[in-house]
Amino acid sequence: MARRILLAGGGTGGHLVPALNLAAALTRAEPAVRVLLVGSYRGIEARVLPGSGWPFRLLPMEPLYRSRPWRNWRLVRRLPSVGSGLRDIFREFRPRLVVGTGGYASAPAVAWGVATGRRTALQEQNAMPGLVTRLLSSRVDQVHLGYPEARRRIRPGHRTRVFDLGNPVALADTGDVYDWPVGRVVAVVGGSQGARGLNEKLLTGLGTISTWPSDVHVVWITGPAHQSSVEARVRAAGLAGRIRVVPFIPDLGGQLGNVTLAVCRAGAMSCAELAAAGVPAILVPLPFAAADHQRYNAQALVEAGGALAREEASVDGGELWGLALELLEDGSRLRSMAQAMRARGRPDAADRIARELLGLLGHAESQGDE
Repeated sequence: MARRILLAGGGTGGHLVPALNLAAALTRAEPAVRVLLVGSYRGIEARVLPGSGWPFRLLPMEPLYRSRPWRNWRLVRRLPSVGSGLRDIFREFRPRLVVGTGGYASAPAVAWGVATGRRTALQEQNAMPGLVTRLLSSRVDQVHLGYPEARRRIRPGHRTRVFDLGNPVALADTGDVYDWPVGRVVAVVGGSQGARGLNEKLLTGLGTISTWPSDVHVVWITGPAHQSSVEARVRAAGLAGRIRVVPFIPDLGGQLGNVTLAVCRAGAMSCAELAAAGVPAILVPLPFAAADHQRYNAQALVEAGGALAREEASVDGGELWGLALELLEDGSRLRSMAQAMRARGRPDAADRIARELLGLLGHAESQGDE
């Protein structure tokens, strides 16, 4: 009988990417395993999964608005459709293991797996666990934490095994790579969709970059929606020769060995990729992230010595560029931060998590679980 694993997660890239990386790791470890990814019609997975090569199903799942409960009418209205879709998926695919990687696209599938007696697991990316992990960690068989700091913020069940193996980053890219500038590179990264607030802050301080050493270049990954506006202002400032503006770089995590310093948000997967590559960072957490989880992610890396953090509300662009220059001119400090990041990095996390999941699947089969 085929070994079948359902991976549910999405809504944002921070929840979808771990599912994709785990799917790859599971099939590396056991090529015969069958994987199905489940997500939402309205999440980023609706754009990514059709071209991913992985089998997938999308359901009309909706996010939960905790601060604006009147907006949850769509969620309530679509519950019957989600339920019938999950019933069909579980009947047709018959998974023996259900793994949730967070976000509103994961909770219904994991809850269905618990209710129907499947083996279940969660992969939590953030130092402050998300709502799905906090609600379901007492009911599942395994919880895999990206940050060890998250362990004290969950309440696992008596049979739940908790691992802190790190976040499942992708293997280093060996295919088509970006043409990185020669010399030292400062990468500005907003996340999978860019970061308008961070971009605007940095644009206000562009004038300070003209005094930088000639061997330092900036690769500014704006997100597709912000590329043209940022590029126009960079040209107007006369810095087009110093700053490259790009909408995105595919498989960025596997190419971070070309980066000297990053200025970025504090999304869990971005931080995990930076740590795995040993890249120091200046982190500006997204102010409106759920449960303020980016601030907790940044705090953990600052305390480890691998990053600096500034709040978006109180920092200006000149200060951020100034901090970058200060670090670039202090080689000893930069090397120390790189070493601290590398110590927190878990480049093999996906493979280690996959081994534990396959072990759980094997236990399910030995017990005759359906």
